[in-house]
Amino acid sequence: MSDNPFLDPAFHIRWSALKAECVAPDITAVVRSAQAAIDLIAQRDPATLTFENSFLALEHATDALTVAWGKVTHLQAVADSPALRDAHNALLPRVSAFYAAIPLNAALWSRLKAFAESTAAGQVRGVHRRFLDETVKDFRAAGADLPAESRSRLEALQCELAQVTQKYSENVLDATNAWQLLIPEADEARLVGLPAHAKAAARRSAESKQLPGWRFTLHMPSLEPVLTYADDPTLRRAAWTASSCVGSQVPHDNTPLIRRILTLRAEKAALLGKSHFADLTLERRMAKSGANALEFTRTMQGHADAAFRKECRELEAFKAQQTGQAPGPLAPWDLAYWAEKLRQAQYDFDSEVLRPYLPMDNVIAGLFEIVGRIFGLQVREIPAGQIEVWHPEVKCYELRDRAGGHLGSFYADWHPRDSKRGGAWMNYLITGGPAADGKRAPHLGLICGNMTPPVGDKPALLTHREVETVFHEFGHLLHHLLGEVAIKSLNGVNVAWDFVELPSQIMENWTWERESLDLFARHHETGATIPDAIYRKMVAAKNFRSACATMRQVAFAKMDLLLHLETDRFAAADDAEPLARAAVSDCLVPTEPAAPTSVKRFNHIFSDPVGYAAGYYSYKWAEVLDADAFTRFKREGIFNATVGAEFVAHILSRGNAEDPATLFRAFMGRDPEIAALLERNGLPPAA
Repeated sequence: MSDNPFLDPAFHIRWSALKAECVAPDITAVVRSAQAAIDLIAQRDPATLTFENSFLALEHATDALTVAWGKVTHLQAVADSPALRDAHNALLPRVSAFYAAIPLNAALWSRLKAFAESTAAGQVRGVHRRFLDETVKDFRAAGADLPAESRSRLEALQCELAQVTQKYSENVLDATNAWQLLIPEADEARLVGLPAHAKAAARRSAESKQLPGWRFTLHMPSLEPVLTYADDPTLRRAAWTASSCVGSQVPHDNTPLIRRILTLRAEKAALLGKSHFADLTLERRMAKSGANALEFTRTMQGHADAAFRKECRELEAFKAQQTGQAPGPLAPWDLAYWAEKLRQAQYDFDSEVLRPYLPMDNVIAGLFEIVGRIFGLQVREIPAGQIEVWHPEVKCYELRDRAGGHLGSFYADWHPRDSKRGGAWMNYLITGGPAADGKRAPHLGLICGNMTPPVGDKPALLTHREVETVFHEFGHLLHHLLGEVAIKSLNGVNVAWDFVELPSQIMENWTWERESLDLFARHHETGATIPDAIYRKMVAAKNFRSACATMRQVAFAKMDLLLHLETDRFAAADDAEPLARAAVSDCLVPTEPAAPTSVKRFNHIFSDPVGYAAGYYSYKWAEVLDADAFTRFKREGIFNATVGAEFVAHILSRGNAEDPATLFRAFMGRDPEIAALLERNGLPPAA
């Protein structure tokens, strides 16, 4: 496979061989072979159809392409370069068109439908039955029953959506990377208030570019400390203004792309018989419809509204008291700064005091210890140099069960780089699981983030929020690596989007429990655990401005849903921003001047043909699930191995083998209830 490195099936990927010039020949070849496999099914004599040579054959037809293209898209996310971007974008239309054409292949659909309606199909049971039913629904939802002209238009739509959403993502990344702020030595006074680690990181950032002074960027480990701690309002304003303008200025302006994406999605929905994209997307998720999802966000808004308005007034009054000014809306670049001051005043708690107790290596080791106790897992780091990685900072690990069986492996890439997209995410590279011969192949996945990096000889010292993010992404990873579903496309995170966050968000709970914190939250110099006084303040401050945090998520979710429920008015506008802001103004903290929404840098909903589009509500929806599910651990023991084994058996190992509501009921013995989330967030209980 040396001539086709992206097609190399080896479990340990040879990253150094994955060159931009190999993308075109490798992906072209694997698309061709995948198409041949599909053609073979489509040409079968209907009288000879079986489950194996129809549905199962379709499942296997795209395996190699999924893995190869996954390597390309992953590399672009973590090691972007002009050559790789060009290679990716050159092949993106072909790959998108290939996948879009599968459910619109009339001959293929006729074979699948013929078998699905046969007597033999009635004998298909278990996960195979689930796969058959889900595939039929997939095809119908994707337009398989449309007339030829409509199918052709749908293919073109899918292809264009892939291209314009990719461009949106590139604009966000490029705009983020294009901005820097250099503070010269003579202006060091402007850095007063910044934590020592943030100042040191800014110095290191400048040195990495052979620049004097301190360098700040729009990557979160650089941006967040400035907005939260810098005493100089002009510094905060400059950073906030640049961040809020990402995606809104030439040459990285996403304004026309938003209109086009919304228009294409609406046309797709109309072709498929839906009045709007939200209903098309949510029909087979737990929410079932856009109206139900919107009602859920309004319910959450109702629970938070009174506390939200009180929190806004409190912050305005606090700033007025501290400055001697009349109360009124804060500037948007002042919100995080004064909120932190208020938190310190109310709770005598500065979250930065936790950093020395949260060195990344300890956090990772503690995480592994926790999942060992709860789920019976062993994690072992593969020594550097034994296998290849895509960057020297990347580490690779093996995940094994109690008996030492190899469940899967994963890469971890935690710190920011200019060539790496922002945020944190989990993804998979290879899906293993149980095979027809009774054996089990290991899974391969990855977790990435943009956490606070180490500075000099000091370890990376994380914020508690960053620790939550590490645990969150590892929850997604476990969902993949523990999958025991024989059908790959039903394994792991291939579930309804409003269910997929349950395994990730439930893991965050262990970052707040004293028992689990003591396993990893230890001072990087002394080894001491977090003092009781600090822990009590940390817990007391947990729900500080929690209504504002809830309303922020509600605003994102509501804006997303309205964009896809009322697309005509948003897509018709020259600029969707004013309409988007008006639509969620009752969820936004009042500021002067008014802050723009995130619509032009909202990667979650605009950087993928579907992704979280009409689905951002899923985060809050899944919070209801995770808060409720965690009550079992709280009641029966946070390290209770029996409860952990049941969570693996009913949730983590089952993927999409059954309806998510069924899986939740199997673990909890009932349907989800909102009370646990409201209590956790300090909000009024349900009426």
